[in-house]
Amino acid sequence: MQLVVGRIGRAHGIKGEVSVEVRTDEPELRLAPGAVLATDPAATGPLTIATGRVHSGRLMLRFEGVSDRNGAEALRGTMLIAEVDPEQTPEDPEEFYDHQLIDLDVVTVDGREVGRITEVSHLPYQDLLVVARTGGGEVLVPFVMEIVPEIDLDAQRAVIDPPPGLLDEADAQVASAQADADADADADAEVEAGEGAGAGAENAARDEGDASGAGDARRESDGA
Repeated sequence: MQLVVGRIGRAHGIKGEVSVEVRTDEPELRLAPGAVLATDPAATGPLTIATGRVHSGRLMLRFEGVSDRNGAEALRGTMLIAEVDPEQTPEDPEEFYDHQLIDLDVVTVDGREVGRITEVSHLPYQDLLVVARTGGGEVLVPFVMEIVPEIDLDAQRAVIDPPPGLLDEADAQVASAQADADADADADAEVEAGEGAGAGAENAARDEGDASGAGDARRESDGA
């Protein structure tokens, strides 16, 4: 089957090199020199990678037959597509191909049905699962272990532990109210602690003239 592994960006330099937005967890395999890639639009390809390097955190590729900036600019926006065995899986057990995730049922850790994964959105710093809600609409779920603790390919299910507000606005409001209440309680405690410290200082100052009283006041203060 075919998987999108990259998107060609702007030209770099004058010798046909282009920047590439990587959309695969295995660029060293899918985007290595010698790889032959299909394209979208199809008329642009196939493209054979001639050279590859990383520059300022971005992957730079040059393709066979593209030797100048004009040729590189003509490729801008082209999607790069690799042919992948549908039975193949990534080496890392915590990585998944997009086609493995699409159509998985999504439920919460307490068994509540959420919907179905329709797309995997690859952003520069995070992947998002696009989930079509059972009751209509969609939700974007960050694909991180804390929020998606389980992917069960055999059961065709993704289990999520959504933070307040990800699925329900009411949950977000409750969480916000609780956070406000906690903050108020902390502020009250700080005020009480400050008042207590002030009373102790006043007592100690008053008792300086009385030797017996001064000893008791310091001991209580030390104990507090």
